[in-house]
This record gives sequence, structure tokens and C-alpha cells, in this order.
Amino acid sequence: MSAPAHYAAAGPGPAWPASTRWTLHGSIVLRWILFCVLALLAACSNEVTLQSGLNDGDANEIITLLRRAGITTEKVKNKDGVSVLVDESELARATELMQAQGLPRRALSHLGQVFKKDGMISSPLEERARYLYGLSQELEYTLSQIDRVVVARVHVVLPERVAPGEPVKPSSASVFIKYVPPLDEDLIVPRIKRLVSTGIPGLSEDAEGSKLSVVMVPAQAVDQGLQWRRVGPFVMEMSSAKDFLRLMTWSIIALVLVAALVAWQWARRLPAVQGLLAARFGRLKTSA
Repeated sequence: MSAPAHYAAAGPGPAWPASTRWTLHGSIVLRWILFCVLALLAACSNEVTLQSGLNDGDANEIITLLRRAGITTEKVKNKDGVSVLVDESELARATELMQAQGLPRRALSHLGQVFKKDGMISSPLEERARYLYGLSQELEYTLSQIDRVVVARVHVVLPERVAPGEPVKPSSASVFIKYVPPLDEDLIVPRIKRLVSTGIPGLSEDAEGSKLSVVMVPAQAVDQGLQWRRVGPFVMEMSSAKDFLRLMTWSIIALVLVAALVAWQWARRLPAVQGLLAARFGRLKTSA
């Protein structure tokens, strides 16, 4: 690009006017600002879907857990339900945290849903299977409301109908509880037995161990270790990544201020702006 003929100087090369030089400088600064903004957006937009098809309750529970662990999440609603998005570098740690807490919780059915009238006649065997399933689901839902319980499973066995005169076999049940320590098993196991025994017909609270068993399993703690995060093309430790993003933010702010200063200095050298400033300050001096 060469200077216009009327801007040429008598020297060995063309002489650029001040307004053109400021225009070139401002263009370079604006390009650097655009590059930094795009790099920052690219560092913050590398997200993947962690879970999809959730309801609001399950999604909020997952988001609360992950944000307490320092993982940034995003909640997106669509026609299939709610999706939870996380940064790609946090996918493995988020999955481990969810598994340790038993999230998302298994969808449970209550007796009203199991025995919903659908206009078809069920056989006695089907009715019995549905009754056992609904009874187990109701007990699992109740046990899952206990604090620090993340997974609750109940398996119920009811005796078959016997002929008149034959002894009636008692019912039996087995309960599996996965919990997050600390939890006093000596205190909670008798309460679970009392709850289950009174909720299953034919099972007494003082049943033998072979008729009602409760297995308590503590959840394994997730080893946090070093937390990594991807920032653009770089992978760095979490605290360093936060400092880097903070530095990038302040750098962009500084560049914007410099660009504004450059634009102002350039604008002051335009004849039209000079005329407006002279007229403005001239009126102020006259009124003073």
C-alpha cells in the first residue's frame, strides 16, 4: 500500500499523515483484542454432555454436587428433558463424584403406577409380580430418604399360596444400603429392620437373620488429587487455570482501554473532530 500522491513528502520515501498512522495502529490493537477475546471464548466453550434426559430435581442435585466440588456446570432444557454440561477436562472427575453419590437416582415407581388400569385382564402371576415390584419400589423410596443414603435396594419374597392345612411359610426380605460415611450402623440398622418388617406382610420385626437381612456398604471416597482444567490449547492445574483466566480477563480489559485511548487520539486528529472540539470549548470559554 502506498501513500496518496498529495501526501508524498520531498524525502526518499512517502510520508504518511498522522491520521493514517493512527488508523494503522488502532487496527493492529483491535486485531489483538479480537484474538484474545476469541481465545478466551474458545477456552470457556469446550463443553460436553454429562447427563441428558433428566428431570429438574435430578439435574439440580447433580449440579449442586458438582459445583460444591469446584466443577462448572451448565443446565440446558430440551424436549427430552434436562441436560447437564461440564467442561471436557472435568468429565472423568464429575462421573466419579456422581457414582460415589449414587446420582442420578434410579427412577422408582409407586403402587399406583404399577397397578394402573390399562384395560387388560392380568393373570394372578402377573398381579403377584407387579405387587412385589411395587412393594419393593415403595420401600426403596422410603429408605432413600434417610440422610447420607445414596442407594437403597429391597428384595421381597412372599410365600406362595398353600393348600388348606399346610403350614404358611413366612415372608423374607433383603435390604442393601449404600451410604456416605459417617453413619452409625448400630443405630440405623434396627430402624431399617423395623421399617421393612412392618411394611411387608408376613414378616415380623423379630424375624431371624435368614428372613430379614440388611447389608450396609460405605461408598468409596473419591480421591480428589490434583484437579486439572483445559484452557484453550493448554491443560493446567485448577488453581493455575483460574489465575490464568483472571490474567486474561484483566489483559483484555487493559487492551480495551488502550484501544479506546488510541481511538480517541486518532479521532482528535481528524479535522471534523477538531472543529467540533474547537466549537464546543469555544462556546464554553465564551459563556465563562
